Amino acid sequence: MSVPELLPWLNGDWGALWGHPGGLPHALLLAGPAGVGKREFAEAVAMRLLCEQAANASRACGECDSCRWFASGNHPDFRRLIPEADVEEIESDEAPPKAEKSDKKKSSQILVGQVRALSDFVYVGSHRARGRVIIVQPAEAMNPSAANSLLKILEEPPATVYFILVSDSYRRLLPTIRSRCRMLPMSRPDAQSASDWLAGRQADASKLLGVSGGMPLRALALVEQGWGKLVAALQAALGDVDQDEMSLASAWEALLKNVEVFAMEDLITLLQEWLSDLISRQIAGRARFFADAEAIHRRLLTRTSIPALFHCYNQLQTARPLANHPLNPRLFLEDLAARYLATFATPRPTR
Repeated sequence: MSVPELLPWLNGDWGALWGHPGGLPHALLLAGPAGVGKREFAEAVAMRLLCEQAANASRACGECDSCRWFASGNHPDFRRLIPEADVEEIESDEAPPKAEKSDKKKSSQILVGQVRALSDFVYVGSHRARGRVIIVQPAEAMNPSAANSLLKILEEPPATVYFILVSDSYRRLLPTIRSRCRMLPMSRPDAQSASDWLAGRQADASKLLGVSGGMPLRALALVEQGWGKLVAALQAALGDVDQDEMSLASAWEALLKNVEVFAMEDLITLLQEWLSDLISRQIAGRARFFADAEAIHRRLLTRTSIPALFHCYNQLQTARPLANHPLNPRLFLEDLAARYLATFATPRPTR
């Protein structure tokens, strides 16, 4: 774990947190879309709480023993609860408590054993007299037993223990857990701020801001996962509406095979975003997801209608539940391709 970066569009949230008249709560819920910077914000809060030199709303000093331990991932007063399947994705040498060992596939949930394993940490005094901090991410990954176990702690939290819950979908949390937390919605960056921030890190990521929902960290992750070429190839394939469904399905099939983190459900999401942009271009003259595809969009709009685009969008939504486990993936792709191409079929002249 390196020293966490406080992203510029979250500076206002930082000030609001530390300037709150009620002080810092024992349970904080950071809510916002994936890629907005919630994890980095949570780590910055945790490091600030444990810092031996910080005061008021300042950042952690980054130089004291506590800060160095935190940055190295070895602070004795810090824990992180995450699904076992996500351990390798966290930039830390620290793994969450594991109460269950199994040869089975690692769980995508936070299990009750992980919460119970925190008992000694929560109820025993801290090493550095600065309190103890636990980040729970994603909080909605807690299974019901784990959530209820955590709730018991939140109902009577020890005086110097702080929980920071991080959630992309906070409404999936138990209402009783939400009621025990102070929620801090994370501010979204505007398009220019996001683009400026990415320009100093990965210029190509700016091209993916649309399909990342305007979230810069999500755009960075997509570039690292090979989505830059994927999106370009997808645009080219979707722009050719004179090909047959087998050719289009083959193009999609190649993308699914060549990009490891691109799944069938991702394809449906991108197709729906593409259709949404076509509708938006026609109605409002602008696009949200594929802003650089204006020429293709304008050409396609001469071949279809708003009702036809909505019809295809709804068909994709109906197909979505089958995306992860289609009986025959190839036939599933061909069916999607046929529905998409039918949206742009040249209408027969009326007599």
